[in-house]
Amino acid sequence: MSQDLIAAITDMREDDALKLTNELLDAGTSPVEILDACRQAMDIIGKRFETGEAFIPELILAGEMMTAVSNVLKPRMAEEAAAEKLGKIVIGTVEGDIHDIAKDIVAFMLEINGFDVTDLGVDVPSAKFVEAVKETGATIVGLSGFLTLAYDPMKETVAALRETGLGVKVMIGGGQIDEQIRAFTGADAYGRDAMAAVALAKAWA
Repeated sequence: MSQDLIAAITDMREDDALKLTNELLDAGTSPVEILDACRQAMDIIGKRFETGEAFIPELILAGEMMTAVSNVLKPRMAEEAAAEKLGKIVIGTVEGDIHDIAKDIVAFMLEINGFDVTDLGVDVPSAKFVEAVKETGATIVGLSGFLTLAYDPMKETVAALRETGLGVKVMIGGGQIDEQIRAFTGADAYGRDAMAAVALAKAWA
């Protein structure tokens, strides 16, 4: 059934995606599994965008669908939220990239797993990440980037954070990021999905 949800999202059928989300929840499917199906669908749409098979309107519509699905999931997941904060995290989409869908899911998952999250939004310059870390006292920074053009800004941001000497841990994620990109940027780790980001944050907290 989660394959049906992936198909509904990649085919841009918003009503079907919401209907399937509710049916999956009612059938006892974990919200985390549903989020993973959403991530897989966004990966497919992202690849289509990079190869010229999909365009900005599709990305925007897909983003709206993700927001609608996560709004259905949030009440269910908030019931399991941890009351005590485990640590402070600054997260944002790096300069030059305006994609916030994956970042929003990660920020939400971190929040319900007990972290105090400062979300800087999209197209965030490295100086703003540094400023936010100093203001909040965060010990972890999450850099999101959906397109390949995000790799250089990620590298610059990691370098800027290292220069502060504050000893923050940096995780990156989004799009086609892998171990090779992590090594290029100098980040401490990369997360394949929202649950991987949560596991990293908990290990560092």
